[in-house]
Amino acid sequence: MNERNPFLDPARQHELYGHAARLAGRTSALMRAKTSGNPVPETIVSLVQTHHARPDRLGVVLDIGCGRGTSSLVIAEQLRPQRVVGLDAAPSLLAQARERAKELPHTTVDFGEGDFHDLPLPAGSCDVAVAAFCLYHSPQPKDAIAQIAKVLAPGGLAVFVTKGLDSYQEMDQLVASAGLDAQADRHESLYTAAHSGNLADLSASSLDVIAVVDEEHAFTFGGHDHTAQYLATNPKYDLAPGLYGNPGALAATLHEFLPDQPLTTRSLITFVVAQPNEGRQQ
Repeated sequence: MNERNPFLDPARQHELYGHAARLAGRTSALMRAKTSGNPVPETIVSLVQTHHARPDRLGVVLDIGCGRGTSSLVIAEQLRPQRVVGLDAAPSLLAQARERAKELPHTTVDFGEGDFHDLPLPAGSCDVAVAAFCLYHSPQPKDAIAQIAKVLAPGGLAVFVTKGLDSYQEMDQLVASAGLDAQADRHESLYTAAHSGNLADLSASSLDVIAVVDEEHAFTFGGHDHTAQYLATNPKYDLAPGLYGNPGALAATLHEFLPDQPLTTRSLITFVVAQPNEGRQQ
């Protein structure tokens, strides 16, 4: 396809992540629809507890693409490392993460701006590195994973999380059926750079993969009003002017063209656990 994937378009990053309220609204709509699938931050914690040799004595845990800090705070609270470092490229999300971190006054959580292609941490300084729902924002995810491999300490652990290529395809069909975007079900997946089908191979380019966990998550949106709260912030679709970012107008259009009914959709969530290959380390 010739279209530009918005997740790989630098010109669209401020639109997507320049306002924390946009991501919060999107996440809230999705989580209220969720009917099955374990919370991702808790699954990350469980994987670290299962696969790290000393999960009760962790030094630095790096949370790459931390966003509003949801996973960072769960990691800090449940794993109790000496320090959690949350890294993201969006200042507005980091500002909200810092506010939320004030709820954990006895845990050291630091948030900073940075690029996962050039991690601002010393080599071998992290016991755990997490990259959840962010590697598909890189046109070269192997390069980002190579950076993660460099900052991992011997015996360290990386946990990567992504989605399946066909995630939320029922939503694509709804958008196409309503005439909001006739090509909705033909657009390239947002997750094409790092998805459930290639994440293990990407990881193996710099690390040893020791576990792959696939988990299907299901969501039921209560009707057009609820669905529109998520759709209005989805950059995948070519919506008419005035609809993108406007859930009220988008819901009204859905009501006009389709009977109001719940929408059930799904997403495959894949977790890859990897560790440094001693033969590759300097």
